[in-house]
Amino acid sequence: MPDPPRSLFRWREIPRGVWALGLVSLFMDISSEMIHALLPLYLVTVLGVSALTVGIIEGLAEATASIVKVFSGALSDYLGKRKWLAVFGYGLAAVTKPVFPLATGVGALTAARFVDRVGKGIRGAPRDALIADLTPPDLRGNAYGLRQSLDTIGAMLGPLLAIVFMAALANNFTAVFWIAAIPAFISVAIIVFGVHEPARPAALRRVKAPFSRAELARLNATYWTVVGVTAIFTLARFSEAFLLLRAQSVGLPLALVPAVMVVMNIVYTASAWPAGALSDGVGRYRLIVVGFALLIVADLVLALGNSVLTVMIGVALWGLHMGLTQGLLAALVADTAPAELRGTAFGVYNLVSGIAMLAASIIAGALWDVAGPAGTFLAGAVFTALALASLPFVRWRAGRLAKAKTPTSPP
Repeated sequence: MPDPPRSLFRWREIPRGVWALGLVSLFMDISSEMIHALLPLYLVTVLGVSALTVGIIEGLAEATASIVKVFSGALSDYLGKRKWLAVFGYGLAAVTKPVFPLATGVGALTAARFVDRVGKGIRGAPRDALIADLTPPDLRGNAYGLRQSLDTIGAMLGPLLAIVFMAALANNFTAVFWIAAIPAFISVAIIVFGVHEPARPAALRRVKAPFSRAELARLNATYWTVVGVTAIFTLARFSEAFLLLRAQSVGLPLALVPAVMVVMNIVYTASAWPAGALSDGVGRYRLIVVGFALLIVADLVLALGNSVLTVMIGVALWGLHMGLTQGLLAALVADTAPAELRGTAFGVYNLVSGIAMLAASIIAGALWDVAGPAGTFLAGAVFTALALASLPFVRWRAGRLAKAKTPTSPP
């Protein structure tokens, strides 16, 4: 008899450690997004900084996280261990959360954001590599999609809670920042007690110098193609701080501006796991093409729309493109990197993405100050179109890699 068809969401097969890492991401994102949903508004409306300054702060923060990821990922390959590096990263982010309510100026807030992102950088690559270590190849789309969905539930609840507490506390930014620190420490407890790293396979090759020419040469051309296309794409994916500023520019009341992140993350959450699960069956490429195309549409709507409704439609499309791309691009990295170099592969991938994010946020802020919101989002559409035009090359390279891995039949 033929095997019964598998369900799309193979949640019973996903390892417990992946579920736990998803919950870790959920609670840390509640904490981080409560702060980040309010921070651009606090900087602009309370401290009086420019949109360009917001772009530079956001870009530097995310670039810092990405630079640190390359070193933590390589270190996890060298040590052959990933969990405790991730624990240290989450712990560092947690202990820096109280700095936000204590800061009194732009410098201190920038420093707090910087250190928080260092923690993110330390944990990111080891965590992503650990998911691949825990999960069989035919479940990676499900695993990365699940973690991304739980992460995004936290990113949705954070701004929602920010709205509730801002309303309840009469727009008291400092009090809300204090409340945001609590879920960060819950996150650390979950990873310490709920995640168990698998034993390293005895046959897996030891990596002594992850950044040596010989080791980097083991990262194949398909992997580097994925990294290159992602870099172009990231130039269009500037900080979501500009979505918040766009909503404010069309008249959304200050207390309701965090609703932008709620809308985006509802769509992101609803699409990330289905996209990952579907990609295990139909492949990653087609869904990523759709995701890139949706970002072009979102940018056009956000550039040309002048009402709260049209901006919210653009935000929802932005969230849908995230669901169809972020987890799948991570799965592509896991698919194309050697097992013993996954930490390094994710670190380099995030480093390149972070540099592109820094450039994107600075360009977006400069365009905003010079040409207004329309200039910022139209430029995003152009960069996305370039990335979309490059995707067939990714498919070609992936096809060649798959053929190389398939053993030839005997004559």
